[in-house]
Amino acid sequence: MATPAQAATGDFGYRFVGLDGRAQAATLHDPDSPACVTLPEVADSDASEPAFAPHNNTDTWAMVFTEPDCTGDSWTLRPHGHPATDRLKLRSVFFADR
Repeated sequence: MATPAQAATGDFGYRFVGLDGRAQAATLHDPDSPACVTLPEVADSDASEPAFAPHNNTDTWAMVFTEPDCTGDSWTLRPHGHPATDRLKLRSVFFADR
C-alpha cells in the first residue's frame, strides 16, 4: 500500500533571471514533503544562472542545493524564516518530512 503524499504548508519563494534578462519571482505553494524539487526555471545549468534569494515560509525545514536533483553544495533554511540574500544560489530544494 502506498504512503499518501504529504505537503509542507506554506510558500517557498525564490527569484531567477528570466529569458529577458530581468529578475522574476516564483513560488512553490504547499510543496510535497519529503521531496526534492528541481526548480524548472533554472534546471539547465548550461542555459541559465541559478535562482537566488530563497524564502522558506513553509512549516518544514528546507535544504537548498546549488545543483539540480538535490546535489552540490547545500544550505538549510528554517521554517517560516527570513528571506535569504541574493548571494544564496540554488537550483533545487529538498523539503523535509513534517
